[in-house]
Amino acid sequence: MLDYFVGAMKGVILSGNPTATIVDITHDIPAQDIHAAAFNLLAAYKDFPSGTIHVAVVDPGVGSSRRPILIECAAQIFVGPDNGLFSWICEREGRFLARHLTNETFFKGPMSATFHGRDVFAPVAAALSKGVATEEFGPLIDDLIALESLTPRSNDDGTLEAAIIHIDRFGNCITNLTTEHLTEDVNRRATLVVNDHEITSFRKFFSAEAVGNETLFMIPGSAGFIEIAAQNSSAASILQAQRGQLIRLQTGT
Repeated sequence: MLDYFVGAMKGVILSGNPTATIVDITHDIPAQDIHAAAFNLLAAYKDFPSGTIHVAVVDPGVGSSRRPILIECAAQIFVGPDNGLFSWICEREGRFLARHLTNETFFKGPMSATFHGRDVFAPVAAALSKGVATEEFGPLIDDLIALESLTPRSNDDGTLEAAIIHIDRFGNCITNLTTEHLTEDVNRRATLVVNDHEITSFRKFFSAEAVGNETLFMIPGSAGFIEIAAQNSSAASILQAQRGQLIRLQTGT
């Protein structure tokens, strides 16, 4: 970490609750990259116990009219900006309560227009960790900002239109397809079309023996999604793939 931001937020939390346990999920999200932050939260939140308070600050709209929010979902609490950061978790879980953080008595003053992580989200998280009821922080809202849906779209020709939702540092392309779309029966006759590439190989682990000369393969990833990978290489580079681009799954007959 090359700046003081994370340390300042931890200081505020510990000032409000010296017994708090703080766990870092990651500080390697690219600047202003809401989608990358949303994916990392989605991949990690289920590994934490009930009652965990997640503070997420990827906030290019800080100081603007974007709302600071609190979400109760999956027996955990999420605190951060209303910019889609938590929308994939809410979509997956289905049930949640969201509040607009308006009670400034819980904020740290004087409040900076450029660092709500320290002055809004961290002190709110500290108060929550001390047992302050969620309804004390502001009114319920039902119009959260949401990212694109995680649900692939069925086409009239029987194919599924999906998307690459994340590319990890190894170049694996994480899609919004899951093992529900690629059951063991389906994957034997499935073709995943990415740009001009057709991927038909499916592996259960990275070092499994290759089928034929195919370099690229599909694999069930640890976050619960089907990934496109290349053994000891970057699938994203081979495919010239980008996050957000559409892909198509053909399941044959």
